[in-house]
Amino acid sequence: MKYLWVALGGALGALARYTVGVWIYERLGTRFPYGTFAINVTGCFLIGLALTVLDAHMDLSPAWRLAIPTGFIGAYTTFSTFEYETLRAAQHGQMGTAVLYFGSSLALGILAVWLGMVVGNRIVA
Repeated sequence: MKYLWVALGGALGALARYTVGVWIYERLGTRFPYGTFAINVTGCFLIGLALTVLDAHMDLSPAWRLAIPTGFIGAYTTFSTFEYETLRAAQHGQMGTAVLYFGSSLALGILAVWLGMVVGNRIVA
């Protein structure tokens, strides 16, 4: 049953990732990896929020921890795509884009996790 919860969350996370990515790329283009950037930053927020709320509610079924952080958020975010897009920008001589993408992803990712935890703590307070 554990695998089913991870798979269900993962399927929904993958669909969300695809939908959000397409929506962003259709509006902002592909000159900068806006889709992956937005997905990873929002995923950081979601992991901070979800784990804070789940940790405060240990009485919830363990299925929630499998479905949301492991399944949904695990499938929604994508470190490998981030790394690939950073390297490809550098290989194409777009060092400014590569450095901006790398640095802003790390900085905003940490900030987003923290904000998710702040929101989560307010929810459970």
